[in-house]
Amino acid sequence: MSLFSSLGTLLTTMAGGLDPLFGASAAAAAIVLFTLCVRAALHPLARAAVRGEKARAALAPKLTELSRRHKGDPERLRSAMAELRAKEGASPLAGCLPAFAQLPVFFVMYHVFSTGSGAGDLLGHTLAGAPLGDRWGGALSGAPGLVYLGLFALIAAVATWTYLRARRTTVPGAPGVARALPLLSFGTLVTAAVVPLAAALYLATSTTWTAVERALLHRG
Repeated sequence: MSLFSSLGTLLTTMAGGLDPLFGASAAAAAIVLFTLCVRAALHPLARAAVRGEKARAALAPKLTELSRRHKGDPERLRSAMAELRAKEGASPLAGCLPAFAQLPVFFVMYHVFSTGSGAGDLLGHTLAGAPLGDRWGGALSGAPGLVYLGLFALIAAVATWTYLRARRTTVPGAPGVARALPLLSFGTLVTAAVVPLAAALYLATSTTWTAVERALLHRG
């Protein structure tokens, strides 16, 4: 059995169990529940990512001092910063671990609802009248349009919060890639606009989990 068929079978089974509670939106509820299970399984990676972020924040004074000391020698500055991060075990990209780990799951979800491969009758299911296999371009009015607008509003709010938080925690002297990472939070909004509703629902649930999870872990 392929990954696509396995996911389709799992979601169909979950939707069947949720049908008494959610009716026509049972498949959408199954996607949300499945996403929460995936993110719960990845929680140890999120904890490791937050530890890395805290380690980088603790290095900020030392990085600032290196920037002052090697201001006229960019090559020496990059080398000194790399040595310091290696010594302290503070990778500038550690915060990306949960996102990278769930990419295969997202791609399988996207394939299932884009091609129908392994989806069974899932493509016929809806969320408040919006078909899970459709994209936002075909539903700009009526109840389906409101579903997409609500989903986009949620993703935009979470992306803005994530961007502002990430900007505050980016340490001085971080590599260009690390400084650009906060902007990637808005990439989720763009992605949700071009993928099927099922995949967009996965993104919305996952990004909301990430925002809440990071907020709680940083408070601990």
